[in-house]
Amino acid sequence: MLIRTLSVLECTKLLTANRVGHLACAKDGQPYVVPIHYAHSDNHLYAFSMLGKKIEWMRANPLVCVQVDERGEGRTWRSVVVHGRYQELPDRIGHKVERDHAWSMLSKHADWWEPGALKPVEPSLADSTPHVFFRIHIEQLSGREAME
Repeated sequence: MLIRTLSVLECTKLLTANRVGHLACAKDGQPYVVPIHYAHSDNHLYAFSMLGKKIEWMRANPLVCVQVDERGEGRTWRSVVVHGRYQELPDRIGHKVERDHAWSMLSKHADWWEPGALKPVEPSLADSTPHVFFRIHIEQLSGREAME
């Protein structure tokens, strides 16, 4: 097996071609990793979520990491790691352009809202929970590929 480093362009193409990644955040020295649906555009990963643990933790510590991978034939794979900063896109004046851009990027895919809007709680609680648009500003990008 051969492992090689991906170029920045190859990493960017992998991020653009995929929609699911693993978001890592930390609070009080405790890591937390969850899958997220995202859209990649202009050096950002855009996402949508209901309020919960990941939003609470990213508000407390905006430094995050996202890992995205693709599996190939046999033992081949490609993986990209993004080190970045959480930026909430509130529904307020001053954030409309960024929030509209997030909505535009995410809405290019069917049912884009569903993974971030559904929570394992009673519907009456979920209906009253506000949603959050956010983006991860990509500060550092790296990737690797394994080939047979």
